[in-house]
Amino acid sequence: MRKNLKEARQKAGMTQKEVAEKLKISERYYRFIEAGTRVGDFEIWDSLEELFGIHQKILRELSVD
Repeated sequence: MRKNLKEARQKAGMTQKEVAEKLKISERYYRFIEAGTRVGDFEIWDSLEELFGIHQKILRELSVD
């Protein structure tokens, strides 16, 4: 799971559906990205970095919980 990405989304007060809509992708695809089962392309990570104001390197980290 990408814990930092999930926490950034929650701190922003957004649902997975809202983030997916901003990124113009399906909610299901966003859930896979947040879960760490899909990588997502560079444009998505650039947009996430802008949306949350956190470097994508940090957002991409996978936790081993």
